[in-house]
Amino acid sequence: MAANGEMDYYEILQVSDSAEPETINRVYRIFAQRYHPDNQETGNEARFREITEAYHILSNPEKRAQYDATSQKRRKDRWRLVSAAGQSENDFELEQVVRLTVLEVLYTKRRLDAQNPGIYLRELEKMIGRPREHLEFTIWYLTQKKLIGNDDARIYLTADGAEYLEESYRSNLQRKRLQSSND
Repeated sequence: MAANGEMDYYEILQVSDSAEPETINRVYRIFAQRYHPDNQETGNEARFREITEAYHILSNPEKRAQYDATSQKRRKDRWRLVSAAGQSENDFELEQVVRLTVLEVLYTKRRLDAQNPGIYLRELEKMIGRPREHLEFTIWYLTQKKLIGNDDARIYLTADGAEYLEESYRSNLQRKRLQSSND
């Protein structure tokens, strides 16, 4: 999975794509210590594997260059794909639908896996079919409204977010009932 660039290694290590090797090494050591399976308090084997995989790619100059080239091409392809769809920059209704979709995904994730409710932005991109660049505003907005939170580069639904989503569905259901009774 890592060889073809499916994961965002910079996001996993929470470093910039221009981070120096020393920074990558330092951040890896901090995370490795925190998530090592032997750590009784904060150990997380799956997270430790992700961090280690990211470190092995980003700490090797050749692998990092290859990963960067692949990632850059993929970003350009995503922009081209979305631009070709002809979406308006100020399509408020579409933005509202995307917000609700993000909340739905996070709601479902939290319900199904309450112990590990977070999702990486890369996973979210795949699930809803929108590139990161087009989710940045959505994520910013939902975070500012405290409907979602961010922990270790993963986003998760807050209690306020769950209430907002449930209330949104109640309002939509009531509106549909009123429309059908008027027909």
